[in-house]
Amino acid sequence: MPTIARIGPYRVYFYSHDMHEPPHVHVDRDDKTAKFWLTPVALAYNIGFRAKELRDVRRIVDEHATEFLEAWHDNFGT
Repeated sequence: MPTIARIGPYRVYFYSHDMHEPPHVHVDRDDKTAKFWLTPVALAYNIGFRAKELRDVRRIVDEHATEFLEAWHDNFGT
């Protein structure tokens, strides 16, 4: 499970077996987790983040979507 960024209290990563899904990242903080599709950026699921913090996490994913997408393609090809 490659970590591609640590931004503030958040760890951004994907699983090595996720290659058969569209590009996305998982974002964790403590016992909270969310999954975001990257093209376009959209929430796939959320476990534990409250609405305000989830908006902050979404903003981070939006701001870094290009580099996260590059990391996805560097890892999985295509």
